[in-house]
Amino acid sequence: MPFYVSPEQVMRDKDDYARKGVARSRSSVVLQYTGGILMVTPNASSVLHKISELYDRIAFAAVGRYNEYENLRKAGVTYADVTGYQFDRSDVTARGIANWYAQTLGTIFSEPTGKPFEVEIVVAEVGTSPDNDQIYRISWAGTVSDEPGFVAFGGPADQVSAVLKERFSDGMSLAEALGAALAALAASGQGNGAQSELNTAQLEVAILDRARAHRTFRRLHGPRLEELIAESRAGSETPASAGPEAPAPGAPGAPGAPGAPGAPGAPAADEPPTGPAPGGADGTPGPPAGP
Repeated sequence: MPFYVSPEQVMRDKDDYARKGVARSRSSVVLQYTGGILMVTPNASSVLHKISELYDRIAFAAVGRYNEYENLRKAGVTYADVTGYQFDRSDVTARGIANWYAQTLGTIFSEPTGKPFEVEIVVAEVGTSPDNDQIYRISWAGTVSDEPGFVAFGGPADQVSAVLKERFSDGMSLAEALGAALAALAASGQGNGAQSELNTAQLEVAILDRARAHRTFRRLHGPRLEELIAESRAGSETPASAGPEAPAPGAPGAPGAPGAPGAPGAPAADEPPTGPAPGGADGTPGPPAGP
């Protein structure tokens, strides 16, 4: 005789199962900068991409099981191409693709048999100005959230978001945005609790370049990425304190100035005078000393 399990318990079990699967992945970051949208994720593979282009001004980033989100990526590209062919290219938007992903994942999640997808997706679209940029986060259960400015997902996302919240600001340059993303990913320790700096061989970085007229997606790698990382780390370093400025020669308190410690006829710094100075008050020589 089969056991009865309430629908609420089934949904909770599925949600916990998918959440644990996504939490085992490494965090990814998507954030705005002045010239577009930056996407950064740790990825040692040069073939299996977590970040990809979906359409002209739309990109896709995902964490979780590679085979599952790769199937979703391909289906999203097909959906965008068919929509643009049947209607108009301007009708393909990040909002429409995000809603389509939400319906697909929600259907898979609510099926009575089978397991949910262990994925979390971000769909981003760059606009003609920063106010028109769109970033949507889609969970394994099919929920959609609009993320203004930045979003961290997968792995210890809460820790990454906390650092990004401190470092993110409007009007950041590409190097500044990359520095904020790398600092957030390093501070999280990627699940092992230790800070570590990521180099170009461990990163997958791409941008949606606002200045481009048609296809805005571009990957950053090689010397260009190394240059940006060096620039971002140089900008984040604070110069060491040089200490108090020395007074100008002859100024009060300068070495050798009248009244300064160590000057001729001046009392020691911590020793009060014990009597009048030799000679008259006006500086004339005093009477000769007796025999």
